[in-house]
Amino acid sequence: MPLFNKSTQLLSLQIDGFLDAVAEGGLVFREGVQAYLAGDLDRFEVRCKAINDLEHKADDLSKAVETHLYRHSLIPEHRGDVLGLLETTDTIIDTAKTSLFQFSVEKPAIPGDYREGFSRLADASSEAMQSLVLAARTFFRDPEAIKDHLFKVGHYEHEADAISDALKRSIFAGELELAHKIHLRYFALNIEKVSDKAKEVADRLAIYAIKRSL
Repeated sequence: MPLFNKSTQLLSLQIDGFLDAVAEGGLVFREGVQAYLAGDLDRFEVRCKAINDLEHKADDLSKAVETHLYRHSLIPEHRGDVLGLLETTDTIIDTAKTSLFQFSVEKPAIPGDYREGFSRLADASSEAMQSLVLAARTFFRDPEAIKDHLFKVGHYEHEADAISDALKRSIFAGELELAHKIHLRYFALNIEKVSDKAKEVADRLAIYAIKRSL
């Protein structure tokens, strides 16, 4: 059963806008990493500004939802779960923004042999983000249909782990200076962290869905 009705239409629109911002943030994150790997720093900086704007938009919409829920005493039996879901989902786009900004600040030198690995890692993390957003949308409309989307979040999180592990092993088996290896590992971990956050939210969302089905 859908969580919203005619009396909560504005709330539904606000939450959709929030999820749109998170989903777009995942795409911008992937594009930003790919632009950096391609050496297109102008396009990269545009993506940094875009994800910063999207993160602020998501924050504003999350606060608007909270205010609307309490001011109008809407869905009191599900209010805590909805606010918890928005709060934790917001951490995903924040993590993606932080990861992208670290590229801008530290400008790691990524040798050509490792660029494909970093690109694939960003792809997997972005896909985990997109799948989480789809799961969240489904939670509000049909919680019993959420399992496929949650499964995909887990799939992409495991894929990101595997890609990151292989990438780090390749880096440390190479001929780079140790400091350079450690620097590259740091960026692999930062990209991977996006998928980890998506999985954390998916685990909480699975519990929320069970509660709604009772």
